[in-house]
Amino acid sequence: MKHAGLAIAFVSSWCFAFSGPMAKFLGAAGLAPLEAVWARMAGAGLLLLAVLAVVKPRALRIPRSRLPFFGAYAVMAVAGVQSLYFVAITRLPVGIALLLEFMAPVMVVLWVRFVRKVRLPRAAFVGAVVAVAGLAIVVEAWQGMRIDAVGLLLGLAAGACCAGYFLMSDSFGDDVDPLGLIAWGMIGAAVVLLPFSRPWNIPWEVFTTEATLGGHTLPVLGAYLWMVVVATVVAYILGVNAVRRLSAAVGATVASLEVIGGAVVAWALVGESLGGYQIVGGLIVISGALLAQTATAQPVVEPVRELSHV
Repeated sequence: MKHAGLAIAFVSSWCFAFSGPMAKFLGAAGLAPLEAVWARMAGAGLLLLAVLAVVKPRALRIPRSRLPFFGAYAVMAVAGVQSLYFVAITRLPVGIALLLEFMAPVMVVLWVRFVRKVRLPRAAFVGAVVAVAGLAIVVEAWQGMRIDAVGLLLGLAAGACCAGYFLMSDSFGDDVDPLGLIAWGMIGAAVVLLPFSRPWNIPWEVFTTEATLGGHTLPVLGAYLWMVVVATVVAYILGVNAVRRLSAAVGATVASLEVIGGAVVAWALVGESLGGYQIVGGLIVISGALLAQTATAQPVVEPVRELSHV
């Protein structure tokens, strides 16, 4: 079961990796970042909602006692991660903002260890630290250390929301269907982002055009559908199921491979080349993920007391 969870997490990270390059094609066509985020969440949420209504309507039932959890998931795990990151990159270099967001594995390990009072295998913590160190090399963090204070807080907040995604995916019980959680989470995120993205101002006619980047031309509608279906619906479904099979700590560390996948996809589709630092850092990230795999699925709980999950 553990190996299956790792395989699912790996595929999920590569599905997520397409979101950035596909969003670049939307941006080249004229969509603002928050407009692209809203279109992504709304489209994916409506698609999953429609499919579930036909094939698995019970998944859409929300227990009344779980309404706060669903609300928190929509705000933090979906809308928060996406919107805070895109706002952060208006004040920070993209690489620095990305590094701050992927501080999530370390945040998850610290939360599980010191808040949940769960003693994790050392490999989970070391793997997270190694992966983040590798990410620092990938984005060449030393190139932009004159960091805007507000941007720094926004980037760390995006990382905290990303950590919340893994923690919440690891904590709900059998009364919540993962597919329903994802569907309502995306719909809720689209609602939350309405006043910021202002979809009524989106130039919808661009979806009938083509966009060219890095010598590649794609139909804008095709790029959007790939982002919605593969980089959002499939990626979120696989991601939540991976965390359920593994743990928040291990799942978050393996998910950091998204950065490497994103770099490879960007190189292939939009012509962004990989430098020596990116290759070395990528190998270190992979090493951290592999190290995290040695963590057992059932951590040792401290004998003092047990605390409920988030």
